[in-house]
Amino acid sequence: MNKKLKGALLVAGIIVCTVGLVAGVIVLVCKHGAKPSHVTPKVADFVCNLTDYKEACKVTMTPLAQNDKASLGEVFNAAILATKVAVDVAGMSLVAAKDGDVHSSQRLDECKELMEYASDELHESSRIVGDQIYTDLGIQDKQLELMNLLSAVVAYQETCLDGFINKPELRARVEILLLNSTQLTSNALSIVASMPKILEEFNITTKPKFMGRKLLGVDEKGYPSWMSEDDKKLLESGDVVLKPHAVVAKDGSGQFNTIMSALAAYPKDNVGRYVVYVKEGIYEEYVIVAKNQVNVFMYGDGATKTIVTGSRSNKTGWATFKSGTFSAIGNGFIAKSMGFRNAAGPEMSQAVALHSKSDRSAYFDVHIDGYQDALYTHTHRQFYSTSTISGTVDFIFGDAAVIIQNCLIICKLPHPGQTITITAQGRKLATETTGIVIQNSHIMADAALFPVRSQVKSYLGRPWRMYSRTIVMESLLDDLIQPEGWLPYQGTFALDTCFYGEYANAGPGAVADMRVKWKGFKVITDVNEAMQYTAGVFVQGNQWLKETGAPFYLGLKG
Repeated sequence: MNKKLKGALLVAGIIVCTVGLVAGVIVLVCKHGAKPSHVTPKVADFVCNLTDYKEACKVTMTPLAQNDKASLGEVFNAAILATKVAVDVAGMSLVAAKDGDVHSSQRLDECKELMEYASDELHESSRIVGDQIYTDLGIQDKQLELMNLLSAVVAYQETCLDGFINKPELRARVEILLLNSTQLTSNALSIVASMPKILEEFNITTKPKFMGRKLLGVDEKGYPSWMSEDDKKLLESGDVVLKPHAVVAKDGSGQFNTIMSALAAYPKDNVGRYVVYVKEGIYEEYVIVAKNQVNVFMYGDGATKTIVTGSRSNKTGWATFKSGTFSAIGNGFIAKSMGFRNAAGPEMSQAVALHSKSDRSAYFDVHIDGYQDALYTHTHRQFYSTSTISGTVDFIFGDAAVIIQNCLIICKLPHPGQTITITAQGRKLATETTGIVIQNSHIMADAALFPVRSQVKSYLGRPWRMYSRTIVMESLLDDLIQPEGWLPYQGTFALDTCFYGEYANAGPGAVADMRVKWKGFKVITDVNEAMQYTAGVFVQGNQWLKETGAPFYLGLKG
């Protein structure tokens, strides 16, 4: 094992793992330090029976069951930290898999980057769990935070594999390198998803406190602890234009000429909101709000006045998640009154305008414009309001938990022979807490498509992954939407396991009489069921949306 990694785990005092090979697959054998006694073989068996990869689980849990001083809390941490070690080992193995091919090496380097993101999520998951799972924090809130993080790990692993879609032999090799980490991620997610069942089985009681306060640093009014009183007053008054720390202007009237130079000035160890004002202009640059640049609020002079534009695409050699004109990675990102554009064109395959993996991110009064894969909602919890999203094929896609509320969704004229699909959601596992929800929005054709909309078939979405989940509710659907509503991705793939729902929609495209007959499709009629896909529940918006300043509502419109 890497000495630095092993040392870090020893310092944590929780888990030490050795790495071996069984049937060509990396296996972790984990030993735990002394903790209060709770874990028995019965506990280990019960937990592992909840997972899909029971043998891999037993390798993780057996040392716990043999240690009469191990705590039940360590069961959850063991699942998470064993996964972290597997992810770190996979990352190192990817580097060693390079064979001299420049394109393949680039994809492997990108996979290594994704594994680093995954490792960070698992580190944070372990921090949240702590030594004791049955603390004063509410179990449901803690569970949702963990599932949000673990769902992101699943997405990063899948994104890595997506980079080898045209190289099946290399993809097969990478799948083997990731096998242990993907299996253990699945197990960890299953165990966390079953957290209440496990605690109930072994008579562990929890106090029903609101976890968000302690975990997210939120005060009684729902604002984060770092936000100043002046900022709170501005938000309460409805004015979210905070005093900028950095002003960007192409004409030289600001402190910076480019957005990236303004972000480069982000203070080290910044506390509070970092505000960037981008004056009117077309900014031809590729922008990345980095992982360590948290709580950035960026605003412009309007979605059609302040525009960030680029043209990277798969056709020009870019991996999809690297093709974004604008990428928001740092958590808590907010954008207002800006445009994000990928001008690669409808014939250039995947070409992302906005790529977001920022947790608790919000976008309002923005225009996201591209063609195929225009908006990449990669991971975590995201909220879009009073904005315009336009494209052609799978133009809202990814594996985040997303609410798109009060937006205009515009289908553009695609490349000849292409079919329009608005969404392609990427949930791989049923235990992931992800999905795309379109609420109180208007789906329509743009001026170029409108005259020929009867000749170009348009659908609400197609199931990209096995448990793809998309809900369209309380929205106006124009007549460009086909009567079937939804399109298969490939043959019968995922038609029984996906979840596609529609609730209380209106317009000629909302008539459900001829909708697909898949097991995975449903017209929702129960208000209580529909409520599960509202902002307050689905992305835990009651904990964080207020601080963004975006217009929102937590429940149903009706």
